[in-house]
Amino acid sequence: MKVTLNRINQDYLFEGKGPNNVSVLIDNKTDGIVQGASPMELVLMAVGGCNAIDIISILKKQRQQVTSYKIDVEGSRKEYLDARPFEAIHVTVHLEGEIAEAKALRAAALSFEKYCSVSLTLTGCVNITYNVILNGTEL
Repeated sequence: MKVTLNRINQDYLFEGKGPNNVSVLIDNKTDGIVQGASPMELVLMAVGGCNAIDIISILKKQRQQVTSYKIDVEGSRKEYLDARPFEAIHVTVHLEGEIAEAKALRAAALSFEKYCSVSLTLTGCVNITYNVILNGTEL
Protein backbone atom coordinates (compact mmCIF):
# COMPACT_ATOMS: atom_id res chain seq x y z
CA MET A 1 0.00 0.00 0.00
CA LYS A 2 1.20 3.49 -0.82
CA VAL A 3 -0.19 6.91 0.02
CA THR A 4 0.93 10.31 -1.23
CA LEU A 5 0.74 13.67 0.53
CA ASN A 6 0.97 16.91 -1.43
CA ARG A 7 1.35 20.32 0.20
CA ILE A 8 -1.48 22.55 -1.00
CA ASN A 9 -0.74 25.87 0.69
CA GLN A 10 2.24 27.76 2.09
CA ASP A 11 1.62 26.46 5.62
CA TYR A 12 0.78 22.98 6.86
CA LEU A 13 -2.19 21.90 4.76
CA PHE A 14 -1.68 18.65 2.86
CA GLU A 15 -3.90 16.54 0.69
CA GLY A 16 -3.39 12.84 1.22
CA LYS A 17 -4.46 10.24 -1.33
CA GLY A 18 -4.29 6.48 -1.28
CA PRO A 19 -4.69 3.83 -3.97
CA ASN A 20 -8.42 4.64 -4.33
CA ASN A 21 -7.58 8.30 -5.07
CA VAL A 22 -9.82 9.57 -2.25
CA SER A 23 -8.64 12.89 -0.76
CA VAL A 24 -8.08 13.49 2.95
CA LEU A 25 -7.04 16.93 4.19
CA ILE A 26 -4.36 16.99 6.88
CA ASP A 27 -3.45 20.17 8.74
CA ASN A 28 -1.66 21.56 11.76
CA LYS A 29 -4.07 22.63 14.51
CA THR A 30 -1.80 25.26 16.05
CA ASP A 31 -1.96 28.03 13.47
CA GLY A 32 -4.89 29.96 12.03
CA ILE A 33 -7.82 28.35 10.31
CA VAL A 34 -7.73 24.55 10.42
CA GLN A 35 -8.76 22.94 7.13
CA GLY A 36 -8.03 19.29 7.84
CA ALA A 37 -7.62 16.68 10.54
CA SER A 38 -4.37 16.46 12.48
CA PRO A 39 -2.26 13.32 12.07
CA MET A 40 -3.12 12.26 15.63
CA GLU A 41 -6.85 12.72 14.95
CA LEU A 42 -6.40 10.53 11.88
CA VAL A 43 -4.85 7.80 14.05
CA LEU A 44 -7.98 7.78 16.24
CA MET A 45 -10.23 7.86 13.17
CA ALA A 46 -8.28 4.95 11.68
CA VAL A 47 -8.79 2.86 14.83
CA GLY A 48 -12.50 3.70 14.89
CA GLY A 49 -13.01 3.24 11.17
CA CYS A 50 -11.25 -0.11 11.04
CA ASN A 51 -13.22 -1.46 13.99
CA ALA A 52 -16.50 -0.04 12.67
CA ILE A 53 -16.09 -1.75 9.30
CA ASP A 54 -15.21 -5.06 10.97
CA ILE A 55 -18.09 -4.95 13.44
CA ILE A 56 -20.68 -4.02 10.80
CA SER A 57 -19.36 -6.75 8.50
CA ILE A 58 -19.50 -9.41 11.23
CA LEU A 59 -22.99 -8.41 12.32
CA LYS A 60 -24.25 -8.40 8.71
CA LYS A 61 -22.95 -11.94 8.24
CA GLN A 62 -24.84 -12.92 11.39
CA ARG A 63 -28.02 -11.34 9.95
CA GLN A 64 -28.26 -8.81 12.76
CA GLN A 65 -30.23 -5.64 11.95
CA VAL A 66 -28.05 -2.61 12.74
CA THR A 67 -30.16 0.54 12.44
CA SER A 68 -27.59 2.96 13.90
CA TYR A 69 -23.84 2.80 14.53
CA LYS A 70 -21.68 5.39 16.21
CA ILE A 71 -18.21 5.03 17.61
CA ASP A 72 -16.38 7.35 20.01
CA VAL A 73 -12.60 7.05 20.14
CA GLU A 74 -10.62 8.85 22.84
CA GLY A 75 -6.86 8.86 23.17
CA SER A 76 -4.75 9.84 26.13
CA ARG A 77 -1.24 11.02 25.44
CA LYS A 78 2.07 11.04 27.27
CA GLU A 79 5.21 13.11 27.08
CA TYR A 80 8.00 11.23 25.32
CA LEU A 81 11.15 13.07 24.27
CA ASP A 82 9.77 16.04 22.30
CA ALA A 83 6.61 14.23 21.18
CA ARG A 84 3.24 13.35 22.70
CA PRO A 85 2.32 9.85 21.48
CA PHE A 86 -0.81 8.02 22.56
CA GLU A 87 -0.38 5.79 25.57
CA ALA A 88 -3.99 4.58 25.65
CA ILE A 89 -7.00 4.60 23.35
CA HIS A 90 -10.54 3.81 24.48
CA VAL A 91 -13.30 3.03 22.02
CA THR A 92 -17.01 3.13 22.80
CA VAL A 93 -19.17 1.34 20.25
CA HIS A 94 -22.82 2.48 20.16
CA LEU A 95 -25.10 0.02 18.36
CA GLU A 96 -28.83 0.20 17.84
CA GLY A 97 -31.15 -2.30 16.24
CA GLU A 98 -32.28 -5.88 16.52
CA ILE A 99 -28.94 -7.27 17.67
CA ALA A 100 -28.33 -10.11 20.11
CA GLU A 101 -26.13 -8.98 23.02
CA ALA A 102 -23.79 -11.94 22.66
CA LYS A 103 -23.34 -11.26 18.94
CA ALA A 104 -22.58 -7.58 19.54
CA LEU A 105 -19.94 -8.45 22.13
CA ARG A 106 -18.47 -11.20 19.97
CA ALA A 107 -18.26 -8.92 16.92
CA ALA A 108 -16.39 -6.29 18.93
CA ALA A 109 -14.03 -8.87 20.43
CA LEU A 110 -13.24 -10.35 17.02
CA SER A 111 -12.56 -6.92 15.59
CA PHE A 112 -10.28 -5.72 18.37
CA GLU A 113 -8.49 -9.01 18.96
CA LYS A 114 -8.28 -10.62 15.52
CA TYR A 115 -9.29 -8.57 12.47
CA CYS A 116 -8.59 -4.83 12.83
CA SER A 117 -5.20 -4.22 11.25
CA VAL A 118 -5.00 -0.71 12.68
CA SER A 119 -5.59 -1.76 16.29
CA LEU A 120 -3.26 -4.72 15.89
CA THR A 121 -0.55 -2.46 14.43
CA LEU A 122 -0.64 -0.39 17.62
CA THR A 123 -0.56 -3.44 19.94
CA GLY A 124 2.43 -3.27 22.25
CA CYS A 125 2.72 0.51 21.87
CA VAL A 126 -0.74 1.67 22.93
CA ASN A 127 -3.20 0.12 25.36
CA ILE A 128 -6.48 -0.15 23.44
CA THR A 129 -9.68 -0.85 25.35
CA TYR A 130 -13.32 -0.83 24.32
CA ASN A 131 -16.88 -1.09 25.53
CA VAL A 132 -20.16 -1.74 23.74
CA ILE A 133 -23.45 0.08 24.27
CA LEU A 134 -26.42 -1.69 22.70
CA ASN A 135 -29.71 0.19 22.41
CA GLY A 136 -28.60 2.58 25.17
CA THR A 137 -27.43 -0.12 27.62
CA GLU A 138 -23.78 -0.84 28.30
CA LEU A 139 -23.01 -4.54 27.88
